[in-house]
Amino acid sequence: MPTNDSNRLPASFTAFGGTRLLATGPIEAIVLPAQQWLAAKAGPLLILDDLSGQPIDLDLRGSEADALERLKEHPGFRRPGDGEVPRAGRGRPKLGVVPREVTLLPRHWDWLNEQPGGASVTLRKLVEGAMKRGQGADRARRAREAAFRALGVLAGDRPGYEEVSRALTRREYGAIAPLTDDWPPDVRDYLRALVERAHQAEQEAEHEPA
Repeated sequence: MPTNDSNRLPASFTAFGGTRLLATGPIEAIVLPAQQWLAAKAGPLLILDDLSGQPIDLDLRGSEADALERLKEHPGFRRPGDGEVPRAGRGRPKLGVVPREVTLLPRHWDWLNEQPGGASVTLRKLVEGAMKRGQGADRARRAREAAFRALGVLAGDRPGYEEVSRALTRREYGAIAPLTDDWPPDVRDYLRALVERAHQAEQEAEHEPA
């Protein structure tokens, strides 16, 4: 099942039955507890992608094996290349190079063409460098967005939600825990963990070399 790019953590998911945390971990670990909850008709089921904070839908009909087999066709869990036939074409397949149109001013093309390796090699180096320099900031942004999404889904109707949302917007991470004291324990602890992840990513980004 999926892992994310080198700038992200391994994929992880959490299932909530109402306000109770049923399971957390790789998607395979979520299926059976989620099926058991649905079979008991104990309340609504919610499965979240921990990295994005987005709810996901799974077809949980049939046995655990049936549901796991269907995951192979789920667009969110297919491995790159599953069921794909390699296509011949432009580019360098071993490097995974994909041709796209790039529009630049003439002086930009002149400068690129003067660089060792030419325009394509130089552009790739520039993009890779920019990606590495921005990894910490990107990680912090994604962590904050995940916390915001999960907060809205799990606690949008909870007392103190607006205050927590404002504190997260202002990045006042230390103010959030007291505002969630009265929330259901599993919901509270899960959201606090996402907020703490965002806080840590923010601190790491601040110390990232420019």
